[in-house]
Amino acid sequence: MVPVAGLIAGAATGLSLAPLHLLPFAFGHAALLAVVAQAPSVRSAAFRAWLWALGYHVAGLHWIANAMLVNAGEHAWLIPFANLGLPAVLSLYAAIAGGLAKRLFGGGWPLWLGFAALYTGTEWVRGHAFTGFPWNLPSATVDGWLPLLQSASLVGTYGLSLLVLLVTMAPALWLDAAASRRVRLAGTAAAGVLLAAMAGFGLIREAAIPQLAEPDGAVPGVVVRVVQGNVPQRDKWNPLLKPEHMQRYMTLSDPARPADVAAPGLAPGELPTVTAWPETAIAQLIGDAPDLTALARITPAGGSLIFGAPRLAKIGRLSEVYNSVFTLDDRGEVAWTFDKAHLVPFGEYVPLREILPVNPIVQSRRDFTPGPGPRTLALAGAPPVSLLICYEAIFPGGAVDPDERPAWMLNATNDAWFGRWSGPYQHLAITRLRAIEQGLPMIRAANTGVSAVIDPAGRIVASIGIGVTASLDTPLPAALPIPPFSLIGDIPLILMVVLLLAVAAYGRFRTGRRTPAN
Repeated sequence: MVPVAGLIAGAATGLSLAPLHLLPFAFGHAALLAVVAQAPSVRSAAFRAWLWALGYHVAGLHWIANAMLVNAGEHAWLIPFANLGLPAVLSLYAAIAGGLAKRLFGGGWPLWLGFAALYTGTEWVRGHAFTGFPWNLPSATVDGWLPLLQSASLVGTYGLSLLVLLVTMAPALWLDAAASRRVRLAGTAAAGVLLAAMAGFGLIREAAIPQLAEPDGAVPGVVVRVVQGNVPQRDKWNPLLKPEHMQRYMTLSDPARPADVAAPGLAPGELPTVTAWPETAIAQLIGDAPDLTALARITPAGGSLIFGAPRLAKIGRLSEVYNSVFTLDDRGEVAWTFDKAHLVPFGEYVPLREILPVNPIVQSRRDFTPGPGPRTLALAGAPPVSLLICYEAIFPGGAVDPDERPAWMLNATNDAWFGRWSGPYQHLAITRLRAIEQGLPMIRAANTGVSAVIDPAGRIVASIGIGVTASLDTPLPAALPIPPFSLIGDIPLILMVVLLLAVAAYGRFRTGRRTPAN
């Protein structure tokens, strides 16, 4: 029954994720520590940790099936592999942490500290190995209360995940027979102090950052129009519907047409200086010398139009296809293109294509080619920007060029693949952490939603909901001084993990408990 209880507890922990944000369920991490502590062997501990994580990832990633149903005839057979196979693989990281923690630290408070550190370490590996997939990290379970996220400005998302695990695992000490009453009280008190420190820091930081409508809260003279065309994925590439879709974007972008949503601080009569469309807003391949002059009339005067479209680049007899973002000036000329670097495995390219008999879900015949990575790009009508195309926004530390800091970030995305339930909201929650980590505003242009304006405190100051066709005008929130995480990256995380492992090892040595047999 204990392993099954762990599976159920893991699934219940998923209720803390967006869009429900049921914060108390974040303490489901205590069940993870409890099942590992009560395991009779290292193998059992690893298996129980795997089951807990399986429940968590199945519950948190159920929306992936929607992508397979867009073209159900070709991809529906992949649903079991995506909705059960992927969580099963992702759960191996928790299994490694659980088994190793049991082997090294046994039980009691050393297991609490050691397991929190090891699990954070394996989550870091999950976010980097095999291109990485850092979706729904432990930090995502506290997204329901913004002050708790502010520590990411100091230690990043992985460091925040470690702090969350230390707090939310602590109640399991009361279920661990190896922990004395004194240890239980001390652990609970330490977790309470840590939680209070996180909340206090977050409240102070959030209060110190100007709101968008307050003095110094926005960049003077810059207005960004976000256009949400709301084109269903099944219709996006239908040639008979493309003219209608393009006209929809043109109408919503017309500077003479008032926006449907106005963010706080927008003065009456202010016109957009930059217009942003989502990823692949133009659903056709654009070549090396495109004629886009028809878009000049809806490009802000003296400003820029930013839009997503697949790009075809010919190199001799060869050609490459990129998932790109273009920027036009008010003459309809291309100022620059940015190519997505972090492609979605099986969505935009197929790993090991030589042996796997499948095609990418986004493109049916060929792989996209990756771009060069984060760049800071100059704009007419706004300060320099860093582009993040869809999935690229989920990677901590990979949002901006470290050698040239931008003034803001733009996430151009097509979340129509994710359906209308939790996927788009989880993606939105992840992008909030990029804003906090970098001390920069994040503007999201999402095809079917959620388009949003996020200030450097992670506050969502304006948005367009799921399934709504609309435009949004907003002043550009002002950037903050560079936060510690943006300067030094994961160094604080490494120090915390090493310190906790050293303390846990010392505690294990002092207690002299025997390591469980395999």
